[in-house]
Amino acid sequence: MESTAVDIRELNEKIEKASGFVDLIHLEIGKSIVGQKKMVERLMLALLANGHILLEGVPGLAKTLAINSLSSAVEGKFSRIQFTPDLLPADILGTMIYNQKVNDFTIKKGPIFANFVLADEINRAPAKVQSALLEAMQEKQVTIGDTSFKLDAPFLVLATQNPIEQEGTYPLPEAQVDRFMLKVNITYPKKEEERQIIRMNIGKERPKINPVVSIDAILKGRELVRDVYMDEKIEQYILDIVFATRDPEASKLKKLVPLISYGGSPRASINLALASKAMAFMKKRAYVIPEDVKAVCHDVMRHRIGLSYEAEAENITADELVSEVLNAVEIP
Repeated sequence: MESTAVDIRELNEKIEKASGFVDLIHLEIGKSIVGQKKMVERLMLALLANGHILLEGVPGLAKTLAINSLSSAVEGKFSRIQFTPDLLPADILGTMIYNQKVNDFTIKKGPIFANFVLADEINRAPAKVQSALLEAMQEKQVTIGDTSFKLDAPFLVLATQNPIEQEGTYPLPEAQVDRFMLKVNITYPKKEEERQIIRMNIGKERPKINPVVSIDAILKGRELVRDVYMDEKIEQYILDIVFATRDPEASKLKKLVPLISYGGSPRASINLALASKAMAFMKKRAYVIPEDVKAVCHDVMRHRIGLSYEAEAENITADELVSEVLNAVEIP
């Protein structure tokens, strides 16, 4: 037990030193993004936990600007794909082009070959295009013709979607949404924040984002995130939360039974554990506490719980169900 305490103390010092770049990135992105603290924090979380992120919100809430700023601050390669109904998988992945000079086909790589990929309005493209992107996200590689290419690390996909009520959209199937580690709902800024946004945008010069951290530092940070200590009690807490969404009755949540059509998959448990570790790392801690799990729970779980017709008829949201589960599950 004593050696564990010593190990954690050592790891704590290591993490405190290594996680300094988190504050640097926050400060740098803060030059161009006003408010939206949670969105920026979740981008960092996904980057450290090696996951992808789905942002939902109306247009104009700085979703594109946020990932662009992050890629500038991290010295990474950024590409943006505007999803439209006529987009083809080759427009994302790349294609074979016939080269007359060499009398052979050469490979032209698509915009997926970047560290930070913004999939703008992912729900505006047909299923074939969505699945091409999601396969690259899952496998971290792309096949063009007979050749497979590994994607460079870090590889972070930030997909945005407008709320589904808007016309001309193709909602993402549940199995594909499950591939995103986090789903974050973006809301309007506060009045005072919007005043600052106006001033920033009507000024003569837009703030320039400078690279403040190397790709190497991010990759080392990712390795340390995996080393963050997670007690068995915290593991049990995560399992209790996920299992309560699958079998609410067994967790003394009988009133949720008619509201949930299906609960979180094992991917929910894995991502909840990883995101909690990344949250602890961002707080400069070498061990996970229940507050870390609670802080990320809504973003990890909201797209992994199926709402029944009854829940939709009563306008009950997945967030409300996650809150009910958190209130009911015993905290270690």
